[in-house]
Amino acid sequence: MTIEKLQEDSLALLKKLISIPSFSKEEDQTAEVIAQFLQERGVPVHRKLNNVWAYNKFYDPAKPTVLLNSHHDTVKPNSGYTRDPYAPDLEEGKLYGLGSNDAGGCLVSLIATFLYFYEQEGLSYNLCLAATSEEEISGNNGLECVIPDLGPLEFGIVGEPTQMNLAIAERGLLVLDCTVTGKAGHAAREEGDNAIYKALKAIDWFRHYRFSKVSEVFGPLKMSVTIINAGSQHNVVPATCTFTVDVRVTDAYTNEEVLKIIRTNVDCEVTPRSIRLKPSSIDKGHPFVVSGVALGRTTYGSPTTSDQALLSIPSVKIGPGDSARSHMADEYVYSAEVEEGISLYIELLKPVIGGK
Repeated sequence: MTIEKLQEDSLALLKKLISIPSFSKEEDQTAEVIAQFLQERGVPVHRKLNNVWAYNKFYDPAKPTVLLNSHHDTVKPNSGYTRDPYAPDLEEGKLYGLGSNDAGGCLVSLIATFLYFYEQEGLSYNLCLAATSEEEISGNNGLECVIPDLGPLEFGIVGEPTQMNLAIAERGLLVLDCTVTGKAGHAAREEGDNAIYKALKAIDWFRHYRFSKVSEVFGPLKMSVTIINAGSQHNVVPATCTFTVDVRVTDAYTNEEVLKIIRTNVDCEVTPRSIRLKPSSIDKGHPFVVSGVALGRTTYGSPTTSDQALLSIPSVKIGPGDSARSHMADEYVYSAEVEEGISLYIELLKPVIGGK
């Protein structure tokens, strides 16, 4: 199959995906379209809930495997839309529609790349293509749900709009709910133990503490107190004060390490909402990164989270489109970006997996 034919089929697939609403947890129809698209081209597929995956024809369990992953769920269209979000209109090179940029263009480009290498023998890596769901809500029934079914993975390529530059690291995320306990009393007398005053000490620590290890890509780890609640009425000394902290974890630490340091230093109950969204990175000397740099792609650290946060293997985030267009009204991706994305994915992978 020629690259030109792959590009043509990919844009047709993208238009079809745009035309079908696929909000997180409601991706059953787009999962079916993706599965059918692969099956029509002779590719056996696996499906679990709304996740679809497949392996190259000459899969060899003795070889390492590269994961090609992107998602087919979307956010809901915001109130600023002036166009039909499900009308895949191509105007002046722009393909409009909800999910066109995030992350439909990336997904169809990775599918095309998978098909390009699908029947090639003698590859040094296997390929595992995974079109997954619930990325936009970091849901439990998306990529995380099928990782155990995919088999051993050596490294991952996560399709998100990066203008085909290499996000070689991604911040993790911890959202912490903190509770400080005091003792209630009457505000007119010297009674009680004011939980707000006790909380101020902990909040001040979050504001000024500096972690010793600094990421080469991101710089220092960032913590921000974003919500605070206490008290019930003006004349009662509050017995509890709760506050929320947004922690953007760098690749210098694991989420567990950060949580341990915080709990050691603050006198309050600290409860993470989740530790699933891990920081991720890949070495600058990794063959895929070296291949990308050789093709003129730049490397950077991504401040936004994606399904990359669910992977425990080295991974890179890269794809056609621009992150600035994600979730915007009248979302679009340039058709030329998708076409270039397919060509670049293929050229990036050739020296790594030994493809033709």
